[in-house]
Amino acid sequence: MLSELSALSWPEVPGGATVLVPTGSTEQHGPHLPLDTDTVIAVAVARAVAAELAGLGGEDGAAVVVAPALPYGASGEHQHFPGTVSLGSEALHAVLVELVRSLSTWARRIVFVNAHGGNVAPLARAVMQMNREGHRTAWVPCVAGAADAHAGRTETSLMLHLAPDTVELSRAVCGNTTPVAELMPAMTAGGVAAVSVSGILGDPAGAAAAEGEALLRAAVFSVLGRLDGTPDRHGCLQPRAVVS
Repeated sequence: MLSELSALSWPEVPGGATVLVPTGSTEQHGPHLPLDTDTVIAVAVARAVAAELAGLGGEDGAAVVVAPALPYGASGEHQHFPGTVSLGSEALHAVLVELVRSLSTWARRIVFVNAHGGNVAPLARAVMQMNREGHRTAWVPCVAGAADAHAGRTETSLMLHLAPDTVELSRAVCGNTTPVAELMPAMTAGGVAAVSVSGILGDPAGAAAAEGEALLRAAVFSVLGRLDGTPDRHGCLQPRAVVS
């Protein structure tokens, strides 16, 4: 049975559990998606992974618990758009470190399930620092395979599947479809607003709930395949024999 940490009393918390911590953001996702898009996706992936593991008897025999999501991340590149709330990289790093130190007093392992690209650098630093301190922690990405950068077809499809009432397709427009690598100099200087008036990097056209359901399944399968893998130099779990 799926265990949500927030719904348990302290005697119900399983000792030696693996804890999945969804990490998202509160940031603009174009004019058609809600600010909590990344958090919704992270929570959905974490819950589905935990449910699969529960059906298999846990992760390495240990109970799996889903912690409340961290809904704020490092989103400074979106700060020009109203509604965005960013902790910043340094504050996020500190929060992640303290979360691991606290959770490790009763949990066996902590895995961050991340759905926001801006969180990657602070996650990598925090996870590697915590591992050096002797904690057992790692992180995994929520998206499997190729995906557009931000608020395009991938995230729109996922949200049409997960929270269709929050999607306003009539407001969806094609954003900047230039590869992100080519946009980075301009975004570093002026944020996403410097390269996209709408805040979209990609094109939501063709997004569908059925595609979102398939994307979610792929993400869950990817995370399940990483949990018994080895972390790379950034602390990100890799499938067996795919470490860099």
